[in-house]
Amino acid sequence: MTERSTTRRVISECVQVIKVARPGFWPTHLWFYVLPLATREMFHSPAFWLGCTYVCFPLGLLLYGWNDLGDVASDSINDRKDSWLFGARPDATIRRHLPAWIAAVQVPFVIAMCWLGGAKMLLWFAGVVLVNWTYNTLRFKSKPVLDLLNQSGYLLIFVLASWLCGVPQINAAAMVFSMLFAMQSHLFGQLMDLDADLAAGRRSTAVMIGAIPAKLLLVAIMLCEVAIAAAFFRSPIVAWFMACGATFFALDTAFGPKRYPVWFTKAFFVLWNLIVIVTMHWVWQYGLFLLD
Repeated sequence: MTERSTTRRVISECVQVIKVARPGFWPTHLWFYVLPLATREMFHSPAFWLGCTYVCFPLGLLLYGWNDLGDVASDSINDRKDSWLFGARPDATIRRHLPAWIAAVQVPFVIAMCWLGGAKMLLWFAGVVLVNWTYNTLRFKSKPVLDLLNQSGYLLIFVLASWLCGVPQINAAAMVFSMLFAMQSHLFGQLMDLDADLAAGRRSTAVMIGAIPAKLLLVAIMLCEVAIAAAFFRSPIVAWFMACGATFFALDTAFGPKRYPVWFTKAFFVLWNLIVIVTMHWVWQYGLFLLD
């Protein structure tokens, strides 16, 4: 093998590893990360920027790389895979190297976070590993209801921001709202993957109850979010935004297709990322999720 071909192979593997980490999900990770820091001046803090960096590529590689190792069958027939939005479709070589990549990327951040945030950060990493172990190794991902409840692990991003940056934890209402939001987002993903999961024999919540009941569950979760936002948060904008989302999915349940075409899922996630990026600083500056 020539030096040039070796270089091309290494670059190609690095690109695939970055794609495995699903860059399309990074803006939402960042959005979660800044919520506990609302109205606080953090831009001078090395710990803040360390956390911002970690919740993008390193955390994405841990979460979705581990997930991809067990989803070979469904990913191979999933049309939305092999994209920067929804992740790679890693070949056998990439999958063989993924555990080493995941470990190598985590180590410097474990050291840096323990140095800045103290030994308690080891507990945080243990929590992340536990959530992913239950989801992927114990196969909660294929156990209806548990697959949705497992998404509460995304609340660990709030804990990371609080512990690393030395700020109080976000309020309980925002915690519950965000847990429901993570469950709602995961259920929407299951609806997008319904055919691939059926063909691969994966028993997700959406597969078990069917497309229409899953959409109704999605609307019900969003209405719970509307109620929480209207009752507790200082700004009505959050409640109105979620109400618009619930209305859209209610209409989709009544009149929309049972299966989402790939172009729709891509357009939806591009639009969602634009909303997240545009609102991130606004949510931080005005503390829209702080208690009324």
